[in-house]
Amino acid sequence: MAGVYPRFTLAESLSKEQISFFNEHGFIHFKQFIQPETVQLIIRASKEVEENWIRKDIKKVNGVPVKYGRDLDGSTIIQRFAFINQHHPILEEFSHDPRFKTILEFIGPEARLGTHEKDGMVFNHYVNGPNSKFTKMGWHTDGLRDLFQGAKLNPMLNVGIHLSTLKPENGGLRIIPGTHTQSIYNMLFRKKHFIDHDTDPDEISVIPEAGDLTVHDGRLWHRVAQSSVTGEESRRRVIYIPVIAGKYAPKNENSPTLFYQRFAGLVK
Repeated sequence: MAGVYPRFTLAESLSKEQISFFNEHGFIHFKQFIQPETVQLIIRASKEVEENWIRKDIKKVNGVPVKYGRDLDGSTIIQRFAFINQHHPILEEFSHDPRFKTILEFIGPEARLGTHEKDGMVFNHYVNGPNSKFTKMGWHTDGLRDLFQGAKLNPMLNVGIHLSTLKPENGGLRIIPGTHTQSIYNMLFRKKHFIDHDTDPDEISVIPEAGDLTVHDGRLWHRVAQSSVTGEESRRRVIYIPVIAGKYAPKNENSPTLFYQRFAGLVK
């Protein structure tokens, strides 16, 4: 099912309809969260961070591996940045957009934007070319990391700010609606985390335009599908920021690389 679901507009508070839709399906899609000029401003900021990290050969940020790759012309690029908001004033300012507080209502008063926890503001840059190393991501649930660390499974949402306009053939986010209410057993074993890439008969394709915002529950099964087109048309960029609850656990330059992050090598 390619993008057949309602889109909403994010206001100063969530409507009953929006809360009901999210509670039932585990995701929601808001149109035009940011304007085209803001999209371009964010992309330019990411390129400035990229140039700096490549020059300094940064391998990890707060314990999280930086994923390098090759662009269509063979040049080095960064395809996954963690905590990128901490490395550019424009991105840090963007993380304080007051509208993010509205999204916290999906969890409640104990929720916060995790810009200094988990992997912080993550910037993903996908491109499908002959030397690409980051074109897709297998089925997984974000709640798995808490279980790996022996922690309580606290509420967690993933907020996506989409910087590219996609068509179904561009790949991108695929979700299985309603799986956020599954048992712990199904969260762990319904699929092989990060290894399974097969299309699921119940999956939905999330097809955004540049500037849209999506929210999905961390317990939801989801994947990133590979683009069926190659070259410049396959390029897509997206930011993810976690919304979390529970004990505050910021990371710093001395934070260890966690066990589950070793799965990053399975993402090609």
